Amino acid sequence: MKAKSWLNASPPRTLTIGFALIIAAGVLLLKLPISVREGHDLSWLDAVFTAASATCVTGLVVVDTGTFFSTFGHWVILALIQVGGLGFMTMSTMFAFFMRRRLSLKERLILQEALNQDSLQGIVKLVRKVIFYALTIEAAGSLLYTLRFLFDMNAGKAIYYGIFHGVSIFNNAGFDLFGDYRSLSDYLSDPFVNLLSIVLIFLGSVGFIVLADLVEYPKRRRLMLHSKVVLTVTAFLFIAGAVLILICEYTNENTLDPLNFGDKFLASMLHSISPRSGGVSTVDVSSMRQATQFLIVGLMFVGASPGSTGGGIKTTTFAVMIVAMLAVIRGKEDIVLFRSRLEKDKVYKAITVTIYSLALLIAATMILSVTENHTFMTVLFEATSAFATAGLSMGLTPELTDAGKAIVIVLMFIGRLGPLTLFYAAGSKPGRTLYRHPEGKILIG
Repeated sequence: MKAKSWLNASPPRTLTIGFALIIAAGVLLLKLPISVREGHDLSWLDAVFTAASATCVTGLVVVDTGTFFSTFGHWVILALIQVGGLGFMTMSTMFAFFMRRRLSLKERLILQEALNQDSLQGIVKLVRKVIFYALTIEAAGSLLYTLRFLFDMNAGKAIYYGIFHGVSIFNNAGFDLFGDYRSLSDYLSDPFVNLLSIVLIFLGSVGFIVLADLVEYPKRRRLMLHSKVVLTVTAFLFIAGAVLILICEYTNENTLDPLNFGDKFLASMLHSISPRSGGVSTVDVSSMRQATQFLIVGLMFVGASPGSTGGGIKTTTFAVMIVAMLAVIRGKEDIVLFRSRLEKDKVYKAITVTIYSLALLIAATMILSVTENHTFMTVLFEATSAFATAGLSMGLTPELTDAGKAIVIVLMFIGRLGPLTLFYAAGSKPGRTLYRHPEGKILIG
C-alpha cells in the first residue's frame, strides 16, 4: 500500500495497518541477538508469535518469557504490551500532547474507532483520562508488586519484576518473568498478590469509559447506562464463575483439594476473573476438570468490556444478547436495560459479533484439531484463549506446529482489533439504505 493511500485510509484500516506495523517492529527488535539469552535462538515465526501476543496483549507464549529472553527482550515485550494495551493511537496522542500539537479530524476519527465511541464529542478529553488513569494504575500496581517482591529478591530485581508485572497484568497481557511457564503459581497462597492481581485485571477489563464514570460518580451521583451494564455483568460473571470453579474443583486432588478453604477461595476468584483477559493463573489449568475448563472457555469467550485492554465478544454484547432473548421469550418488542430502550442496530451488532466470533472459533478449532495432536478440549481452550486475548493455556501453545502458530497469530490479531473493525477495514462502512425490500414471511423455531 502506498504511503498516500495509507494516510487516506479509513479509521478501521488505519488501525489494522498500525497494529500490523507495531508487530513488525517488535519482530525486528526481538530478532536482535541482544534480545535473547546466550545459547538461545529465536526463529522468525516464534518472533512473530511473541510480538503478536504482546501487542495483542494476549500472553500465549511459544518460548518461556522469563528464561528465554534477555533483559532487553523483556523491555521490548513490555513496550509492545504498553502500546498494544492502550492502543497505538492513544500513545501517539500522548506524544502529541507533549509536543502541544492539535489533533486533526482524521486522528480524532481513528481515536473514536479505537476507543469504540459513537461520536467525536469529548474524544480528546477521554484520551487524556485514558492516559492518566492507565499510567496512575500501572504505577500503583508496580509499586505494590515491588513492595511484595522485596521479601523474595533483591531490590533491583524486585523493582524490575514489579514494573513488568504491574504493566502486564493491568493491560491484561498475562506475560510473566517467573520462568518455566509458572505464572503466579509461586504465590498461590499469597492473599496480597492474588487480590492485587484481581484488582488490576478488573480495572484493566472494565474499560476506561467506566473508570472515568466511576471517578466522576461522587460529583454526578449517577452512572451511565454503559457503566451500569458493564459493572453488573462483570460482577455477575466474577461471582458466578468463582462459585462454580470452587464447586467443580473443590475435591480435585490436582488443583484445589490439597488447599485450605481460604486458598481455595482465592484461587477460585483469580481463575474467575483471569478469563476477562488477565491470563495469569496459580494452579495448573490443564489439571482442572473438563467442566471447569469448559466454564473458563465460556468466560473467555465473553471476555472484557468495550474500550478496555481485553478481548472477547465483550460484556455488553453478552448482556444485549441475553436481554434480547428474554424479550423474545416474554413477547416484548423493545429491548430494555435499566429502564432504557436499546436501538435495534445495537441488537443487530451484538448478534453479528457473536455469530462471527462463534464461526471463527469453530473454523479455527476444526483446523487446529487437524494440525495438532491434542484433545478437542485442549484445542478449543487454546483457540478461545487466543481469540479472547486471554492468555490462559492448557499447555498446547509451546507445542504448536508451524501451521498451528500461524492460526493462533491470526486469532490473536482479530481478537485484539475486533471482528467488526476488520470487516470495515476490508471495505467501507455501510451507509444508510435508500430503499426497503417488500416484507416476507419465514417460520422461526
